[in-house]
Amino acid sequence: MNKGLKLTDVLVTIVISIVFGVVYKLWGPLYNVVKPLGLHIDQLMYGMWFIAATVAFLLIRKPGVALLAEVTASSGEFLMGSEYGLEVLLYGVFQGLGAELVFLLFFYRRFDVVVVSLAAIGSAIGSIVLDASKGYIGDLALWNLSLYISARVIGSILLAGIFAHILVKALEKTGVTSLLRQSSAADHDALNR
Repeated sequence: MNKGLKLTDVLVTIVISIVFGVVYKLWGPLYNVVKPLGLHIDQLMYGMWFIAATVAFLLIRKPGVALLAEVTASSGEFLMGSEYGLEVLLYGVFQGLGAELVFLLFFYRRFDVVVVSLAAIGSAIGSIVLDASKGYIGDLALWNLSLYISARVIGSILLAGIFAHILVKALEKTGVTSLLRQSSAADHDALNR
């Protein structure tokens, strides 16, 4: 299988990312409504901002897709007037790199829920690094910081890991993903029986 991105791979990734850019834009106000509830319940929802990377990779299954998807989705969110401003682009880069590094660790060959959940955690780590560098979490007490990080990691596993995997499995059942991937020798053998 050719691992390089073709124009069709890039275009499909961009289309997927634009859809998730809209989701990201709609998710922001919902996230802000939950934020005042305390105990970092909002962090359980944060994983939605990582889902473009995991879904796009599960669909395209090539190096660079996760990063491209996150950057494009965050760009779409920004262009639609994100309340977080230009910094969403920086978050998109860090979150995409976090997911991309995990897929690289598995040589872009594993597409199961465990690897996708690890990629979601990689995105969470990327976002937490940026939060720390911007001073968002520097003053939190250790117990509060632990709760913050735990909630974000759990949310990323649930939304960008498990939910993304379920979403792509549902798409596979429709047959739409066969248009995105080359058929394998096993597929051809199955047709010849």
